[in-house]
Amino acid sequence: MDEMEPQQQLEKEQAEEKLIQDAFQRLLDSYLASRHRKKVDIITKAFNFARQAHKGVRRLSGEPYIMHPIAVAQIASEEMGLGSTSICSALLHDVVEDTDYTVEDIENIFGPKIAQIVDGLTKISGGIFGDQASAQTENFKKLLLTMSDDIRVILIKICDRLHNMRTLSSQPANKQYKIAGETLYIYAPLANRLGLNKIKTELEDLSFRYEHPEEYFNIQKKLQLTQDDRDNLFERFTAPIRKALDEKGIQYDIKARIKTPYSIWNKMQNKHVTFDDIYDILAVRIIFKPKSPESEINECFDIYIAANKIYKSHPNRMRDWLMHPKANGYQALHVTLMSKEGRWIEVQIRSERMDEIAEQGFAAHWKYKDGDDTTEDDNELNDWLRTIKEILDDPQPDAMDFLDAIKLNLFASEIFVFTPKGEIRTMPAGCTALDFAFQIHTFLGSHCIGAKVNHKLVPFSYKLKSGDQVEILASKSQHVQPDWVNFVYTAKAKGKIMAILRRENKEKQKAGEELLNAFLREHHIEPTSFVLNKLCKLHGFSKTEELFLAIGDKTLKLNNKDINEILSKRKSVEQGHGWRRYVPFLPSKKKGNAEEKQNYFIVEENFNRKKPVIINEENINAFVFRNCCHPIPGDDALGYIDDKKHIEIHHRACPVAAKLKSSFGNRILDAKWDMHRRLLFDATIRIRGIDRKGMLRDVSEVLSNQFNIDIRRLTVSSNEGIFDGIIEVRVHERTDLKAIMQALKNVKGMKEIV
Repeated sequence: MDEMEPQQQLEKEQAEEKLIQDAFQRLLDSYLASRHRKKVDIITKAFNFARQAHKGVRRLSGEPYIMHPIAVAQIASEEMGLGSTSICSALLHDVVEDTDYTVEDIENIFGPKIAQIVDGLTKISGGIFGDQASAQTENFKKLLLTMSDDIRVILIKICDRLHNMRTLSSQPANKQYKIAGETLYIYAPLANRLGLNKIKTELEDLSFRYEHPEEYFNIQKKLQLTQDDRDNLFERFTAPIRKALDEKGIQYDIKARIKTPYSIWNKMQNKHVTFDDIYDILAVRIIFKPKSPESEINECFDIYIAANKIYKSHPNRMRDWLMHPKANGYQALHVTLMSKEGRWIEVQIRSERMDEIAEQGFAAHWKYKDGDDTTEDDNELNDWLRTIKEILDDPQPDAMDFLDAIKLNLFASEIFVFTPKGEIRTMPAGCTALDFAFQIHTFLGSHCIGAKVNHKLVPFSYKLKSGDQVEILASKSQHVQPDWVNFVYTAKAKGKIMAILRRENKEKQKAGEELLNAFLREHHIEPTSFVLNKLCKLHGFSKTEELFLAIGDKTLKLNNKDINEILSKRKSVEQGHGWRRYVPFLPSKKKGNAEEKQNYFIVEENFNRKKPVIINEENINAFVFRNCCHPIPGDDALGYIDDKKHIEIHHRACPVAAKLKSSFGNRILDAKWDMHRRLLFDATIRIRGIDRKGMLRDVSEVLSNQFNIDIRRLTVSSNEGIFDGIIEVRVHERTDLKAIMQALKNVKGMKEIV
């Protein structure tokens, strides 16, 4: 037996060595198949260096740690098409973070460029699966700042996140929710903005899979069951198109594009429909080889005309991103055609080059470069990075606001507007004339009084549309007002307005503080914290800064009443309340607020955050249930440790929870229900449909007779033959609610149930 153990150990080491070597060989093969200069020596050097640095270290899954950097480099090479500098940086990305080697060591061995990228990756790491496992806003700022130096930092970071998501099953549930939520909130939008469509959809799907496993597998199962129908529809729809393109002598490939589980679920949530109600699960993609680079746009339209002769197109659903590509470089022609079966099917027409950029975005530019030259002459990308840098220079003081501001611009779809001189500008959809003013120049924005859109006078709150020609009107006497924040949409404009207001407020606060000190000196009173707190309480301010500001901008004028209040209160404090004033640690006799009265669970230092918190009938009142999402038994739930060490329970899809996962990942807990149908929970159902006689009776019958439940409230209003209603009921769990909603769907005339 003793002789067998060293033998088994040797066999294990040999098997692992083969595993590592095979993975590295796969990486080299994908690199050698690319268009980059073949710098195999430096990649091999980086691999050997990283393997030595991580020797003996294992991931949570049990595999040697070096497998992770190899996998990240594989994604960078094969899925992003990056070159040797990126591959080396990916292999070395955790060396400085996790070992004793420094950035200087990397620079001495591999040169300044690789060292700069590794340094950027180290700055934004913070240990994705470590004890500080959260992409706090500070890390996110660093991430975006390093992008400006070399965009490959963020590209490799996205590769790193993708591999971590692919191997997320080895993590405890609370880490899964935190990492999945953070991915959906930050990394998927970033990948989308950089045009990494394939990676974006995989990140979204993986996040969805871990956050809502039951719903994910339900959709997967339904997709598999309907696969044959879709395949047959695809074949019947594309057969006449293939024939027409063959006759024209076009070299092409036609693919079916199936909606992902996440995008299907998203549509089900947003449109309040079932899986069966979604008709655009199938789309068709035509990818062709152009006869010449100059003719590819004309050839796109030729293919569209050929298809349009076979099927009628939808007049309002043509999207032309050929002449004006999206800000992430996406180019294609989208048309929606009516199939012979009476189904609308979207057709996307692109050249091979367009398809490559659609899938790999800005990363595809490296494929067309000689070697690893990093000069990137892409105005759209540089404009975007510059905008982010401006926001970072003066970010919102609140972490959540900052994340929201960036996220707003990451998700935005675009419109095209013209300056008075006819120059085209890309703006986010939903932006106003004031946004446009700040986009051109901060001075123009801060002095904007209105605009002329298509030569007609409009207020600066006017929402711009694609094709508008905009001239900004300004006046030196105009100044930024606090309510301007409500009239802008872009993160850049919001950031600028807030920065100007903060600057002005600081000046007013300083003036207010000086006025207050002078006023108190007059009455021989020291400006102590007691005096300031008393004045704040008297005038309804929560902070002394608010008090100073009110005095500074003349909205508050101090008088003798303030002095009398201060003096009377001070006297009572000095006299004290008998012996109690000498015993400051005794609790106050004042009644606490509702939260203090409530016997909430307190999270101690030794609390095990990896274990799920179990919610049952006995302990449910020990948890905090906020008003943002009202989770009930059966909902996918998570816990969040708040500032008072209480545990809040949120629905995993709750927008507040999405922000908490992104900024306070360390405080996220897994939450499980263990209820036994003894308690009732409030639930609201919204209904909409075609009004008719007896509709209310039929709805009441479903609720009372079929389910025997008490209706707490039922309000229905009817307008021009359409009714809207709200039903408030009490149920034991989510399955009860689903059953009620399913039964209501069978009521004649019922169209929408949420």
